[in-house]
Amino acid sequence: MGNLLRSGPGSAYTSTMDAERVREYLLGLPHVVETMQWGDNLVFWVGDKAIGGKMFALVNLDGDAKHPLISYAAGPERFPELVEIEGIVPAPYFARIFWVAVKRWDVFRDAEWERELRAAHGITLAKLPPKTRKVLALPLKEQRKMVADRRKLDKPKG
Repeated sequence: MGNLLRSGPGSAYTSTMDAERVREYLLGLPHVVETMQWGDNLVFWVGDKAIGGKMFALVNLDGDAKHPLISYAAGPERFPELVEIEGIVPAPYFARIFWVAVKRWDVFRDAEWERELRAAHGITLAKLPPKTRKVLALPLKEQRKMVADRRKLDKPKG
């Protein structure tokens, strides 16, 4: 996927990865749902949050240079290694649960982005409660019905 040639000094690569390509890739992984939260942040979940899904990646669409482009679950083993890479820092508010924040798309080649995000998905899927996993094992039509029913219960009355 894309041009994988090195470009310039350090660890910068020519990358075709951007918010739209990340979105396309993540939505192709099993059980992924997206929401827009906290302003212009696209949040990706393993399983709908209405049934106990958990988020595993967040893409900042704001374009604000003060904030990272993307944050994701790195896990306790990979976290220390990743934060040593220029352009990757502990994710604000999420570092305690081993999330990293990436400031530039050219930190990784496209294949490396896919590997990192697939791992974030896998880490999060493995942490889902048994009840949520049971729902995700149901046929899609039944899953959608459970999500819709749960949302009706969660809606404030009045």
